[in-house]
Amino acid sequence: HNYLILTVHVAYVFLCAFSGNICLWFSYLIASMGLQVLWSFGLACLDAYALRRKRDLQNPVMVSLFIVRDWVTAMLTLAAASSSAGVIVLYARDLDICKVKNHLPCSKFEISIVLAFITWLLIAISSHVMFWILAAV
Repeated sequence: HNYLILTVHVAYVFLCAFSGNICLWFSYLIASMGLQVLWSFGLACLDAYALRRKRDLQNPVMVSLFIVRDWVTAMLTLAAASSSAGVIVLYARDLDICKVKNHLPCSKFEISIVLAFITWLLIAISSHVMFWILAAV
């Protein structure tokens, strides 16, 4: 699945941004991206298994499961990215904490949030494609 690499990158940027400190403001986004990585890795393994065994995964039950999974992870990712964006706007722009506390890597947080929104967009596209596949099955 195409958004696995982007999700891993979001998680990597967050881990680099924290540099050992756990920031509770973005823990929901980290958890959401972690869930996305695990689910995408599981689907990649399932795809590899299906390709190796030359099996078709396009039955209505499996496709319906993928659609529901895409809905759930899309909503989690959108909620996490939106709440994190609200926090970074509050801290970076309204309270100017990023200027006062130079040890906070606010630009890395902003990059992570942008990547999370891109991940959400790709999940939404995946869900739309799954609807078309379900209609064809």
